[in-house]
Amino acid sequence: MEIKSSWVVNKPIAHRGLHNFDYPENSLPAFKNAVDNGFAIELDVRLIDDNNIVTFFDDKLSRMTNRDGYVANLKVTDLDNIKLKKTEYSIPTLEQVLELVNGKVPILIDVKKLGHSFVLEKELIDILKGYNGDYAVESFDPYSLQYFYDSAPQILRGQLSSFFHHADFDTSRHDKRLIKRLKFNDVSHPDFVAYKVTNLPNKFVKNAGLPVVAWTVKSELQAQKVQSVCDNYMFEGFVPKTAEQKAE
Repeated sequence: MEIKSSWVVNKPIAHRGLHNFDYPENSLPAFKNAVDNGFAIELDVRLIDDNNIVTFFDDKLSRMTNRDGYVANLKVTDLDNIKLKKTEYSIPTLEQVLELVNGKVPILIDVKKLGHSFVLEKELIDILKGYNGDYAVESFDPYSLQYFYDSAPQILRGQLSSFFHHADFDTSRHDKRLIKRLKFNDVSHPDFVAYKVTNLPNKFVKNAGLPVVAWTVKSELQAQKVQSVCDNYMFEGFVPKTAEQKAE
C-alpha cells in the first residue's frame, strides 16, 4: 500500500485500543470498543516464554495486573489467571486480537522486544501471513525494523522516536541520540515516523521528509494544535470528533 494514501496517515489511531476505566489498555474489550467506533488500533506486542505473542506494554506485570514478575516468563496457560486492572479481563494473545478485529479496522503493531534476537519479529511475520486486514509495524529499535525490511518488505514500517526524556526505549545514550535525530533511517528504512507529540515540530522530522504520526495526543484541543505538524496521530483519554461531527 502506498503510504501517502494509507490509513496510517489519514485515520486517527486508538493508542492501546479505545480504553477507559472499564476497558483496560491492550485488552480485548478496549480493542472491540475501537472497532465499534471505527478507529484504527495501536497495540503493543511481546514474546512470552513459549514463543506465543501477547499484547502488553510493560516488560513487568505489576502496573497492569494483580501479579509481579516479567511478561517474558509467562506461558499461554498462565494468561487466564492474570487479570488486568482488577477486571475480569486477561492478557490477550495477538491471535485472539486478530480474530476479534478480523480486518474491520487497521492495526498498528508496536514491537516491544527484549535482547538482540529476532524471534519476536519472525513469529509476528508468520502470524500476520494469515491475516487479511490492514496492519503496519513500528518500533524504537531500528534493527527490528531492518529485520522487517529484509524479511517482509511489504509490511509498512514506522520508526518510533522522541527526545527520550524518560525510558521510552532501553538502549545506549549514543543510540538514543541517533534515534532522536532519525539517523538510523538508512538502517530501518521506515515508511513513516511516529514521533512524540510534545517534541513536535522539530528539524529532525522535517529533514527526514517522511509522513509523521504523533503520539500520544490526549485531548481534542491538542489534536487540533498538532494537526499542522503531523499527518496523523495516536490518541487516548478522549474520543476524536469525526469530520461529520465537526461539520455540525
